[in-house]
Amino acid sequence: MGSLGTAAMARMDEQLAWFRALSAEDRSWVGLVAQAGIAAFVEWFQHAGEGRPTPSIEFFGTAPRELKRHISLQQTVDIIRIVVEVVEAQTGELAAPGGEDQLEQAMLRYTRDVAFAAAHVYAREAEARGSWDARLEALIVDALVRGEVDDGLHSWAAALGWTSSPVLVIAGQAPEDDPRTVIDGLRERGRRIGMELLAGVQGDRLIVIVGGAESVNDAVRQVVARFGQGPIVIGPEVADLHAAASSARAALAGLNA
Repeated sequence: MGSLGTAAMARMDEQLAWFRALSAEDRSWVGLVAQAGIAAFVEWFQHAGEGRPTPSIEFFGTAPRELKRHISLQQTVDIIRIVVEVVEAQTGELAAPGGEDQLEQAMLRYTRDVAFAAAHVYAREAEARGSWDARLEALIVDALVRGEVDDGLHSWAAALGWTSSPVLVIAGQAPEDDPRTVIDGLRERGRRIGMELLAGVQGDRLIVIVGGAESVNDAVRQVVARFGQGPIVIGPEVADLHAAASSARAALAGLNA
């Protein structure tokens, strides 16, 4: 098994530029995952007549969560493809005499199940990541509304990839839609138009933090349709997220006036 794992690593290094760009630690983890996948296949194939399910989920259990964040689903498919190529190249040595076709059919089934497992794992990770991002977003909005700006704010914003300036806060009536749907829609809108948007629904108020807008008018034009009926108040533009508490305070004061 070790020689197959080594061959897979060599082929990845030769064919995949993104693999060569990984850190030594991440490359090592990819190698362990590839070797685990090969070993799991061989062990499963040896007992194929016993009705065992393919161990496709275990194939990915070797990797730490951090690695799954560094490697995309498409890159995982690249790994699977190369592992399959390496095993297929050794079909004559791995298969029993006359069993080459059986081995190739088993590889096709195993590859299919592993690909589905990969999609499942990445979907689950994305869901968990989305829940964590939503919690960070709520913490940032709440901290700015309460004026409690400290180092934690920078850490939370960095975790969300926030880099934009200047920043302003817009407050108004929340729509009747589900708050999570409203917030997710705003975030998606921001991605499409090249702005960074954070939002929170607190009671009947919708609070939107806008970063990277070309102008105040541009910021308002992009988000105004997301608010419910009633007045919308725009806080002053400030230099960065750390200073946005003053913009939030002004916007909410105007809304409550």
